[in-house]
Amino acid sequence: MSKGYLCLVLHAHLPYVRHPEHEDFLEEKWLYEAITETYIPLIQAFDRLLADNVDFRLTVSLSPPLITMLVDPLLQNRYINHLTKLLELVDKEEGRTYGSPFHETALMYKKRLQEAMDIFCDQYDRNLVNAFKKFQDNGRLEIITCAATHGYLPFMMLHPEAVNAQVKAAVDLYARHLGAPPGGIWLPECAYAPGIDEILKNNGLKYFFTDAHGVLYASHRPRFGIFAPIYCPSGVAVFGRDIESSKQVWSSQEGYPGDYEYREFYRDIGYDLDMEYIKPYIHPDGLRTHTGLKYYKITGKVELGQKEPYSPQRAEEKAAEHAGNFMFNRQHQILHLARMMDRPPIIVAPYDAELFGHWWYEGPRWLEYLMRKIAFDQDTIELITPGDYLERFTCNQVAVPCTSSWGNKGYHEVWLCEANDWIYRHLHIAADMMIAMANRWGNNAGGILRRALNQAARELMLAQSSDWAFIMSTGTMVEYAVKRTKTHLNNFLRLHDEIEGNRIDEGWLKDLEYRNNIFPDIDYNWYHSLVPKEKAV
Repeated sequence: MSKGYLCLVLHAHLPYVRHPEHEDFLEEKWLYEAITETYIPLIQAFDRLLADNVDFRLTVSLSPPLITMLVDPLLQNRYINHLTKLLELVDKEEGRTYGSPFHETALMYKKRLQEAMDIFCDQYDRNLVNAFKKFQDNGRLEIITCAATHGYLPFMMLHPEAVNAQVKAAVDLYARHLGAPPGGIWLPECAYAPGIDEILKNNGLKYFFTDAHGVLYASHRPRFGIFAPIYCPSGVAVFGRDIESSKQVWSSQEGYPGDYEYREFYRDIGYDLDMEYIKPYIHPDGLRTHTGLKYYKITGKVELGQKEPYSPQRAEEKAAEHAGNFMFNRQHQILHLARMMDRPPIIVAPYDAELFGHWWYEGPRWLEYLMRKIAFDQDTIELITPGDYLERFTCNQVAVPCTSSWGNKGYHEVWLCEANDWIYRHLHIAADMMIAMANRWGNNAGGILRRALNQAARELMLAQSSDWAFIMSTGTMVEYAVKRTKTHLNNFLRLHDEIEGNRIDEGWLKDLEYRNNIFPDIDYNWYHSLVPKEKAV
């Protein structure tokens, strides 16, 4: 019998970026890079584990924007075009690097890109959501949802109806693609405020996650800290993030991804090679971009120009070594905790999925090695999901988590700072207008009016995405984040004016429905007030 549990959680999310009006839109590459470097390598790892009958359990959140983009035919076709170009480039690289220290790495890229094309087109018929569903149906993954557009829910609690709509849209889309409602949810940015759990409960969700201090500073100090969940008074369970296991993977100073043998992310041939050679494979306007072909290892604290050649074999060995080290540390952590608890401790280790493969190229292999070692090389740890744990341990302490997030310093400053504070007054006003329209029309709108109301709800949700505030805060791609926020708010305001003025422009509405086609089953009534404002106490 194991002494305790390890709950690995991968949060897979990207902002909704879809621009049918442009053939080569720079920000759409976020999706293509994540498919090639994260989602397909993870699927490959899971397929190998399944083929070898490795008993593993893992929790993965698939956000609604990510699901929508993965099943979109336009983006699927564009991804194939993207991958075809990369295959042409890597063919050239095979010849260019012959006889150099980079040739082994070029051959590795060629093999991986060929496998990616086969997996995407032939094995899963362009729909990677079905790949994740397969692992769920085989009992290996527990897939959970996330708020509709990754909205920062604590800031939206001024209008609980807006939070309710974000959750309802997510649950609806999840059931549409994965066959049943989700059991749990990843709160965007792990951001919690009291009252959110009631909305989760009303939508059938049984658990969520917070950062460590969200549980540790709960209204009644939890007896077992973050090593057992607590129940909110609503009955929804809360799992707290473990600090030690997070630091080992996340930390830029102490974490595994910073090891000198691993691949250097920032040195890419899109910037290194002559423009004449690389131009067909970067942006058509001549903007140098990452191609994903990187030939150098981290090396150490040296300038990019002083990096040493990458060795796939040594990096692979290091991934196996680090997997063993992570397991060793969790074993000792569990043995220590088990002596002080009346139940096996659970260590919750959540990470952004895109860390694995995209930022940390060897991450998917590390994860695969870890799950193999846990299955065959020890008997202290059992891999578990939150749903499994709650079925085994139904009695847990009741407390109210504290307001928190997993952002810098643990609270809200990343999403509410000088760089982005201007957006919230507009989002609050728009939410108030949306609720008023839903209350006015009830379930009585039909035809073009219903379409316009539903599109207004879409535009509001897209404007509420926490990704735009995050990008503004970090100072990267700020112009795009500002434009997206303003565009969706302007679309919403025009729809509101046309609805109120009974002069809906059907041609413009149809174009908007095509461009921003997320949530095909959206219902503006999700914004309806359960208690009219004039009667609320």
